[in-house]
Amino acid sequence: MYSTFLISKSECMSCSNKALKSLGTLRGVFGAEIDQIENKVLVSHTDEISRKEISEMLLSLGYPELETEQKIDDDEPSVWGCAL
Repeated sequence: MYSTFLISKSECMSCSNKALKSLGTLRGVFGAEIDQIENKVLVSHTDEISRKEISEMLLSLGYPELETEQKIDDDEPSVWGCAL
């Protein structure tokens, strides 16, 4: 099954890769991708893990799930970007 999560902007590929690796360690998750244009995370998983558990992991990684009614302001600087 697939679960999609609307997130705040993520501009740093290093942070995104770290988040994807962490999601991959969860039991029942067998794939994930971050769409930085649409600000979404798509997770492929089995029923061994719930959507809520994945959402909690995303929150702990700094990617809080947004409500669908919340608008992402494209002019705002990313709060999740890294300074390298």
